[in-house]
Amino acid sequence: MSAEITKLTAAASLTPAAAKDTTYRIAGGKVGVLLIHGLCGTPAEMRFVAMGLARAGYTVHCPTLAGHGGTRQDIVNTTWQDWYQSAEAALDELRKDCDTVIVGGLCLGSIIGLHLAANNRDKVQGVALFSPTLWINGWAMPWYTKFFSLVRTRWMANLMEFPDAASLGIKCPRVREFVRAALAASDGSDLGTVGTPGAMLLEHRRLVSAAKKLLGRIDQPALIVHSRQDDYADLNNATYVQANLAAPVDLVVLEDSYHMVTLDKERHVVVEKTRSFVARIAESIGATVARDTEAMAAA
Repeated sequence: MSAEITKLTAAASLTPAAAKDTTYRIAGGKVGVLLIHGLCGTPAEMRFVAMGLARAGYTVHCPTLAGHGGTRQDIVNTTWQDWYQSAEAALDELRKDCDTVIVGGLCLGSIIGLHLAANNRDKVQGVALFSPTLWINGWAMPWYTKFFSLVRTRWMANLMEFPDAASLGIKCPRVREFVRAALAASDGSDLGTVGTPGAMLLEHRRLVSAAKKLLGRIDQPALIVHSRQDDYADLNNATYVQANLAAPVDLVVLEDSYHMVTLDKERHVVVEKTRSFVARIAESIGATVARDTEAMAAA
């Protein structure tokens, strides 16, 4: 396992020229976790959670979504369907080695996770949603963000650019400055792009619109981890998802983090809650299989 984690650390420190695909995978048992990064981000956002789950013996796969990890033009040329298809391909790849799969995601990644759960009910046994973002309505968002809802075309959206919040979604000063320095030094390619092109926010809105229509179909167990102080997405994002899923939902509200909960002060709590959630699903499925086996033997 240590060798695999070393490979993971190396992958997260790639130079911009080599960061076109920062996908990584940590081999483990037959229970797998697919972790999907956020908008304009990379799998490095999921590294701490991935390592924590890998230490518990799970197979962890962190794909790079289509268009991410490269230049700004790379991502602007993609649509939400491209992102979804790349995540679904990663799910299919993980299922080759794992009988049970839980899909987790941060921000945009959590919304893609909802799509995967709705469209692949036989392949996804649970969903873990970190800072699910339906609306970009956190306290640090610029006042003009609300007017972006009036934008309906890619042409108009391409004229706009949304800068990162000064907080970078991270409350911990040490981690925030590390990320800020990394973004400045590498033009963000290994940790994501600096700022968000308007066209990507438009695609995000379209992804969310499609996801809302699917929530009532998702009956797999769900974990939602969201911060009360989220600077990008208010807590009402999490409560909306919780209220509309056709599934039992564990909602964990953090009190000392911002949006990037997988990196921030309470990242250890995120790992602990996710590990317990995955273990509970694996144990439940194992018990069901055992009962079915005994019933067949008795017949």
